[in-house]
Amino acid sequence: MLAKMRANPRDWSMETLLSLAVFYGVEVRHDGGSHYVFTDSVSGDSLTVPFKRPIKPVYVRRFVEIIDAIRKRK
Repeated sequence: MLAKMRANPRDWSMETLLSLAVFYGVEVRHDGGSHYVFTDSVSGDSLTVPFKRPIKPVYVRRFVEIIDAIRKRK
């Protein structure tokens, strides 16, 4: 899935990001508004993503960077 995101960061849903975040241990915060906050608990890096369909490629690229940083530590 991450390889597909790298190759084409367009047209991804929030549900996909949320499932990958849970799988890789990224903290997710959603205070009921229109944004989700993904945080790497070790480095403190965070990404705020507006809940829109589709999610803009810039957010997908940054999300993949956070996941990659977590994978490198394991």
